[in-house]
Amino acid sequence: MAKQKSSSYKRVLLKLSGESLVGENEYGISYPACTEIAKTIKSIHDHHIEIGVVIGGGNIFRGQMSTQFGFERTPADHIGILATCINGLALSQVLRSMGCIVRVMSSRNFDGIIEPYNWSQANFYLEKGVIVIFVGGTGNPYFTTDTAAALRASEMSADVLLKATKVDGIYDKDPMKDKSAKKFEQLSYDEVLGMDLKVMDGAAVALCRDNGVTIQVVNLFSRDEVVRAVTTRKGGTLITKEGGEKTAKTSSPKTKGKKPAKTSLVKTRGKRR
Repeated sequence: MAKQKSSSYKRVLLKLSGESLVGENEYGISYPACTEIAKTIKSIHDHHIEIGVVIGGGNIFRGQMSTQFGFERTPADHIGILATCINGLALSQVLRSMGCIVRVMSSRNFDGIIEPYNWSQANFYLEKGVIVIFVGGTGNPYFTTDTAAALRASEMSADVLLKATKVDGIYDKDPMKDKSAKKFEQLSYDEVLGMDLKVMDGAAVALCRDNGVTIQVVNLFSRDEVVRAVTTRKGGTLITKEGGEKTAKTSSPKTKGKKPAKTSLVKTRGKRR
């Protein structure tokens, strides 16, 4: 196991989309994709970094499907909540097969299947080096899993919310469609909200702003880049209170191979216990 560097984050909250588990499939869970993601999580853990994971459910059920099916929003979101639970259980089993100690905790009650979320117990697990996968979103409809990630990062006093995407940061245009797209090296929360950048929903960014949680956007499919981000606090795009240069030089995005594949919220961040 690698020795922790002095510059490393001590505790990170990794946000994964459900689509990251699709791999080369059209939907569902791909074992090869799930394995690669588990290897990346294990690489972070091997650097003695405490890690929690929030995962979406879009590989199983997406919001626009509710319109196609004629569903109302609330029950549609309930289906999405269940989808995150399926993804979390699958990812946990792959991690366990690699020798990791993992706990899955849900915001909704699933007796006998998933442990219910408990703030003090989750903190205890992280302090003991257990990988914790948070599922069920916030447990409520109308809130995205990005907002759930911001909430858990705030509650767990994470040093950073690591937002894993298909490209190596935030760009001023879609880098998959426009080669002149320029990458942002660092932004403030207010710049992200003011420019309506779609990397995360506004409620999630506002919650991180209100609780001082740094957001770092990285390419999930470059394990070296993810490890570099958590061990050096560099790379990708940083979103902080101060911000920085709005755009960097034109950069070709690092992507997943050929397949591209203003709100104020209550503060919850406190001292780590």
